[in-house]
Amino acid sequence: MFSLLQSWFHSSPAPQQSGSPQRFFAPADGVMLPTGSFKDRVAFITGGGTGLGRAMTTTLSMLGAQCVIASRKLDVLQQTANEISSQTGNQVYAVQCDVRDPQAVSHCVDQMETMTGLPDVIINNAAGNFVCPSERLSPNGWKSITDIVLNGTAYITLELGKRLIKKQKGASFLAITTIYAESGSGFVVPSASAKAGVEALYKSVGRYGHRFNIIQPGPIRTKGAFSRLDPTGAFEKSMITRIPTGRLGTPEEIANLAAYISSDYATWMSGAVIRFDGGEYVSMAGEFNELKKVTPDQWDVMEAMIRSTKGS
Repeated sequence: MFSLLQSWFHSSPAPQQSGSPQRFFAPADGVMLPTGSFKDRVAFITGGGTGLGRAMTTTLSMLGAQCVIASRKLDVLQQTANEISSQTGNQVYAVQCDVRDPQAVSHCVDQMETMTGLPDVIINNAAGNFVCPSERLSPNGWKSITDIVLNGTAYITLELGKRLIKKQKGASFLAITTIYAESGSGFVVPSASAKAGVEALYKSVGRYGHRFNIIQPGPIRTKGAFSRLDPTGAFEKSMITRIPTGRLGTPEEIANLAAYISSDYATWMSGAVIRFDGGEYVSMAGEFNELKKVTPDQWDVMEAMIRSTKGS
């Protein structure tokens, strides 16, 4: 029976569903929280010029926040800041910052204090990643990712945390990690290791009126991420087939969740790790979940074999 199952798994595609999950779980458009939820609040978002960072900045700005976005590319930041400000009517500030450099981080926070004061919301979103077999990984490749993801998050958190404590000001800290920070993953080892470190950092702090929470997104199509993680486009199809909700996530969904966690509606939430992946993680983790490839006819054969088995 075992050899029969093996042959089925290797030869049988997943059976076609009679109703697409996308029909039931299409993403909702629009902003979830009430207008003005972040009025008189300052939000600081690293990597805020593109992708998930831009989406979170847009949502927070629509909800009334003064947003400060930071990354290395000032021209991209400024364009994004201008576009979001025009869209929402709320000022978005662009500050150049290389999160890998503690001095640059300190200078960035100096600028922010002058423009807006210290933030009420801090979102550590800056990241880097690429796919590579571990045996091909160079020390520079390892360092480039861990410097941005782990060290950058630590530098931002420490710099802002110390200043907030000194001013006796509370704040919400949010980190954007990934589902494989929990499990580990081949081919993205620097990212997995660095994101796991970020999660350990955020679980290790949280006093003085500061909340620390984590979102673990599953696959979400953004231009920057997918160009380095799925350059041929072939991997996206296999990802969708293993996600029970039948689709990728959207930046707007992450933005709504991030806004809720950072808002006054979630002030009792701290130390939380929220997996947001359409069910992908648990679907891959289940020991027998590959049985979804077995067709109804094959189940008939298997059931007959199981029923005929005698003894333990």
